[in-house]
Amino acid sequence: MLRAMDSGVAGLRSHQNKLDVISNNIANVNTFGFKAQSYSFKDAMYQTSTASAAGKVDTTSKAASTGGMNAAQYGYGSLTGSISTDFTSSTPSYVGGFNASINGAGFFVTNSKNITDGITNPSTDNMKAGNFSYTRVGQLKVDSNGFIVDSNGNYVYGFRADEKDLSNPTVFGGSDDAASKVLHVLRAPDGLAVTKENNTVKVTGKFTTDITADASKPAQLKSVEIGNDGTIKAIVEITDTTTKETNEYSIILGKVGIASFQNQEGLQKAGNNTFTAFANDNTGAVSVTEPGKGATPTLMAGYLEASNVDLAKEFSDMITTQRGFQANSKIITVSDEILQELVNMKR
Repeated sequence: MLRAMDSGVAGLRSHQNKLDVISNNIANVNTFGFKAQSYSFKDAMYQTSTASAAGKVDTTSKAASTGGMNAAQYGYGSLTGSISTDFTSSTPSYVGGFNASINGAGFFVTNSKNITDGITNPSTDNMKAGNFSYTRVGQLKVDSNGFIVDSNGNYVYGFRADEKDLSNPTVFGGSDDAASKVLHVLRAPDGLAVTKENNTVKVTGKFTTDITADASKPAQLKSVEIGNDGTIKAIVEITDTTTKETNEYSIILGKVGIASFQNQEGLQKAGNNTFTAFANDNTGAVSVTEPGKGATPTLMAGYLEASNVDLAKEFSDMITTQRGFQANSKIITVSDEILQELVNMKR
C-alpha cells in the first residue's frame, strides 16, 4: 500500500488529538482556576532507502575516490509531540464571601481523607505519599461537622492556631520552626472558654479532628472570613460559666497551607479543578508554607482566579488545525484515486 495513506492517517489522528485539546480549552473558558493546555506535533518514524555515508579517499593518490551521500528517507506522518499546561496566573474575579485566590504561584492543599495525626514537616516525601489534591480555586465553606472544605467537599489543610490563645495567636502549626510545623485539617474548635489575664481577654479551645471523639462538638461559627495572609477568622458565641452571660468573640482557626513545587508543570490534572503529585513524578521538591512567608505569595481574599484560556488564540489554532485535518484527508482521497487507477489497469 502507499506510504502516503499511512502518513495521511497519522496526520488525521494527531490533528484530531489537537482539536480535542483545543475543544477542552474552549469548554473551560469560564472555569475558575482552569489552566489551558497546548499541543505540539512530532514527526513519525522513517524508512531509510539510502543511508548517509561519508566520501572515501584513495590513500595512495590522496584524492577522493567516492563522493559522500546524504540520507534518503520516507516519513510516515506526524504524532503527538507534547501536551503541556500553561500555569500562567489569570485575572482574579471578585466574588466576595469565603473565597480566596493565590496572588502568584502555588496551590491550596486538599484531601478527601481526614489525616487526624496531621503531617509533620510537610515536605516532598510525606506530601507525595499522602495522596493530596492541589487546587488553585479557593472556594471554601464550613461543613456540618465544622470542617473547612472546598467546592469538591475535600478537606482543606493548613496550620492550626495556638489553642491557648485563639483570640490573637502568634504561633501556627504548633511551632515557629518550619521543620516542626504540623499540617492539619482545618476545623472549628470545641471546648471554648474565656479567660482573663491582666485585663486581656483570651479565648481557649481545642482542635479535635477525630469526629468519633466524645468531646468532638465543634463550636458553631457565626461568620467566617479569610484574610490575605491566609488567616481564617470566625465569630463564635461563648457563655460565661460564672455569669451565664453569652457574648460574641472573634477567634482564629488557623492559616491555610500553600504548596509550592520545584516544577509545577510536572503535576497531573485530575479533574474538578485539582492536580495530583506522586512519588517519582517530575514535580520535584514540594513544600507547604503559610501565605506571605518568605517567597510564598499572599492571597486575595474574596477573589477567585479566572481561566487563563485565550479565546483568540484557541480559535486561531482551531482554524489552522481544521485546515491541517482537511489537508491530511485530501492525501487519503488522492491515495485512493491512485489505487483506483492501479486497479483499473487490469481492465
